[in-house]
Amino acid sequence: MKKKKTETPREQKQPDMKKNELEEQHIRIDNLQKEKDELFAKLQRVSADYANLQKRTAKQIADTIGYEKEKLIKTLLPTLDNLEHTLQNAQSAETVGVLLKGIQIIYDQMLDIMKSHNVEQIKALGEPFDPAQHEAMMRKTEHGKEENIVLEEFQKGYKLNGRVIRPSKVIVNKLTQEQPAKQEAEPPEQTIDECQTTDTE
Repeated sequence: MKKKKTETPREQKQPDMKKNELEEQHIRIDNLQKEKDELFAKLQRVSADYANLQKRTAKQIADTIGYEKEKLIKTLLPTLDNLEHTLQNAQSAETVGVLLKGIQIIYDQMLDIMKSHNVEQIKALGEPFDPAQHEAMMRKTEHGKEENIVLEEFQKGYKLNGRVIRPSKVIVNKLTQEQPAKQEAEPPEQTIDECQTTDTE
């Protein structure tokens, strides 16, 4: 009868070590799976938050534009009322001067409203021509004034927050260049008598 081979302590430890390594690998896999699930959940929340932010931002922009339009229209209404009153009373105005005074008041009121919205007129008349702010419609010559000075203004220009939204349409002074000095006169042609005298000599 054969004797049963006894296992050495070293041989007994090998299966236990393999078992422990396998359990550790399972634990690592479980941990990695949990981390992956947590990251995926976070990604879903961030995506949902971003989508909601886009919707809120679009609505906020639309609300802001609507509010600014409403504010601008409200500032224009008093000027419109004054213009309506002026037109209603135009027939009963005692003189043209009274009517013009009413129109001037409305014009000044409109300028004040524009200034409150950071809109300002561009200075043009008597200023040096600036192509960034002025649009030359034509040129003419006035010798008593400097070269490239704006002589007349067809249409006023405006700036919004310092940026040109419409250039001024102007007439610019263009001095004619002086004619170059005349060349020395050519010697006069000889007369017939002078030619005959020369030949005889």
